[in-house]
Amino acid sequence: MKKSGLSFDVLQSRDFRLLLFTRMFSLSALQAQAVIVGWQIFILTKDPLLLGLTGLAEAVPAITCALFAGHVVDNSRPQRVYLYCLLALLINTFVLFAIGSGLIKLEVGAFLALAYAAIFTSGLARSFIMPSSFSLLAQIVPQKNISSASAWMSAGFQTAAILSPAVAGIVYGGYGAMAAWCMPMGLMAAAFLMMTGIKAKKFSRNGKPREPFVQSVREGWRFIARTPVLLGAMSLDMLAVLFGGAIALLPAFATDILFVGSEGLGLLRGAPALGAVVMALILAVKPMKEIRIKTLLWVVAGFGVCMIGFGLSTVFWLSLLMLALSGAFDSVSMVIRQSLVQLMTPEHMRGRVSSVNSMFIISSNEIGAFESGALAKLVGIVPSVVIGGVGTLLVTSAAALFFPELRKTVIRPDDNEKDAKE
Repeated sequence: MKKSGLSFDVLQSRDFRLLLFTRMFSLSALQAQAVIVGWQIFILTKDPLLLGLTGLAEAVPAITCALFAGHVVDNSRPQRVYLYCLLALLINTFVLFAIGSGLIKLEVGAFLALAYAAIFTSGLARSFIMPSSFSLLAQIVPQKNISSASAWMSAGFQTAAILSPAVAGIVYGGYGAMAAWCMPMGLMAAAFLMMTGIKAKKFSRNGKPREPFVQSVREGWRFIARTPVLLGAMSLDMLAVLFGGAIALLPAFATDILFVGSEGLGLLRGAPALGAVVMALILAVKPMKEIRIKTLLWVVAGFGVCMIGFGLSTVFWLSLLMLALSGAFDSVSMVIRQSLVQLMTPEHMRGRVSSVNSMFIISSNEIGAFESGALAKLVGIVPSVVIGGVGTLLVTSAAALFFPELRKTVIRPDDNEKDAKE
């Protein structure tokens, strides 16, 4: 296929391809791991609250350490930080493999304790991976290609999220836990090896001394507070997904509502990514020449409507369709938000700003998982998802009202690059 325009220029970079596949393989491992752990916990306990607690166990360390992680990344080599995190995740995956496959026989209580400890460790590593990945991308991709690179990274993420949950569910159902756990082990090892091959430029502080931790963190927050578009976009994503997410409850839907087993669970987990990867590939081939922030409001509202539809559905194919559409809307949102943060953040602050962004993302996903599980415990799994979708629509309306910049702002990547050169 002929390579032309911004859409394929970025793929000519060997380092970008390695980063893209590192991200794909590591996320595939984590997605497969989440399906297997979630299924085993629910089969053992039949408690949706414990499914929600998996999100909380990952969110607490990720949010607690995010600001420190941003400070470390801004004062270190992002590639080295990323590499250490992948090593930690590889060791962590081996622990889950040992207890989840039955290699080490445990009582239910001991299994849950070690599983949550491993999830906690995963969250700790994620707090450093997000800002290091963000900063590393900016070191190997020019600003004019950021929108396209963000779309390719999103497509890679969603491709991993489509294939790995489905394959993990099918392998688990057909061949058992031992075979299923081999999948995340191999994928994480491959990600670690690929990261070692990236040759990124070294960031120079131009003689500026390193800031103390407290001052460094304060400057990151001040920058975001002085940039209402970034603050509004981050807040919108956090609150919308916090209320509207339903991923943590999918094992319960697969078992008690749709009656499709572990194989169906894998397809349900992959459905949002299927819609997202199609949309991300469209945005990668035809990248946004300008970023209109009001588009973010519309796609988040669409996400909320899809969650309501999924919650009310009792038909497997319709549930898959609602989840796929929710993924398509979320993909547009992801590309817009990542492009905004890349284009509006100075190089020396990328780690800190990305860490704050990761706090918003983790709060929405993992704490949202806990919120979904707790609400499902109180009112049932179907009402909890429907209520969450309605909450997303209310949040979107409030964001449009209280952040008028989201309706008016237009960002053009080419203009940013010209300003940087001047």
